[in-house]
Amino acid sequence: MLSPREYDVFLAITQGLSNPTISEKLTLALPTIKTHVNRILTKLDARDRVHLVILACEHGVAME
Repeated sequence: MLSPREYDVFLAITQGLSNPTISEKLTLALPTIKTHVNRILTKLDARDRVHLVILACEHGVAME
């Protein structure tokens, strides 16, 4: 299960945002974003960011 912050990062990834843009949007340091991305990939057993978007679509996660 993703933490609330990981979920925020996950949603930003599904919107196609880059790590620097996510960092700005969520006011977190870039290394923190990278850590969250790696944890999300591990927790959701995803290969890459594209796979995360596919998982979001399959599970009805809102992508605004």
